[in-house]
Amino acid sequence: METRPATPEVLERRGGRPAAGTDPHKRRQILEGAGRVFSTLGFDAASMNDVAREAKVSKATLYVYFQDKEHLFTSICAERRDRNISELISLLDPQKPVRATLLQFGTEMMRLLSDPFVVAAHRIVIGVAERMPEIGTEFFEAGPKRMATALAAYIDAHIAAGRLNVPNSYLAAAQFLELVQSLIFRPRLYGAITERPTDQEIDTVVESAVTMFLAAYRAKDAN
Repeated sequence: METRPATPEVLERRGGRPAAGTDPHKRRQILEGAGRVFSTLGFDAASMNDVAREAKVSKATLYVYFQDKEHLFTSICAERRDRNISELISLLDPQKPVRATLLQFGTEMMRLLSDPFVVAAHRIVIGVAERMPEIGTEFFEAGPKRMATALAAYIDAHIAAGRLNVPNSYLAAAQFLELVQSLIFRPRLYGAITERPTDQEIDTVVESAVTMFLAAYRAKDAN
């Protein structure tokens, strides 16, 4: 009779232990500890010893789950980024009014980019990109480029419906993403602003960005 290998969840129910490197709770424990270490020390200054100590696991256990510091950092970024970006993209519903959708999308994006860990992650990637360009490339492809591509597809839907008049939807998407980050994310990224922006500050910038975007790209006969 054919049997299937037990999953970590099944093993847990049976009172057994997951195979080495497969326990989701232990992985979560490591990722959370590593996130705190990287946010505090930065990528170069942080060590696997620091992560093991903060996550309260042995160094041997840490290496069972992650082969090196680079893979650990990219795993943290990927997990948080993929979840957050998927939630943002889900807001781009072409059946809803353009202005209201862009306002909500821009506001939620700026709340995400204002998170201290997100700011720290961007700084770390910038700091290591010249030495490890594969990290920078992966970060860009799965983050900013994925966001711009999804927004461009949303814009294309409104072009087809006659609501927007946009010669290059990807360019327009990239322009909008830059507009909503102005005066908020860039200054925080470089340390010129240390405090998290208020909701009012975010609303002011996003509303201006949406107004500028629609002034340039709304179809003349659109409502």
